[in-house]
Amino acid sequence: MEATTNPVDDLVLDLLEWLAVHPRHYAEVMEAWRTSCPRLPVWEEANARGFVTIRRDSSGLGVVGISDLGLEHVLRSRPRCASGD
Repeated sequence: MEATTNPVDDLVLDLLEWLAVHPRHYAEVMEAWRTSCPRLPVWEEANARGFVTIRRDSSGLGVVGISDLGLEHVLRSRPRCASGD
C-alpha cells in the first residue's frame, strides 16, 4: 500500500470510495465534499486529477461518478477495497 503524506490524498480516496458505490447527483457531491478551505480541496483535487466523471442524466441534472483512473487509484492505494475487507 502506498503511503500518503497529505491529508487531502486520504480524503480524495474517501471521496472516490464513496462514488464507487454508485454515481451521485452533482448537488449531493457538492454538499458533501466541496469546501472553501484552501487546505482541503478534496473535490477540486479529485476533479483535477481526472479521478471523477461528470455527465448529465435524462432530466439534465449533473451526475458524478468515479473514472477508470480514479478506480485504478483506489485499487492501487487501498487494495483492501478490491478484496472486500
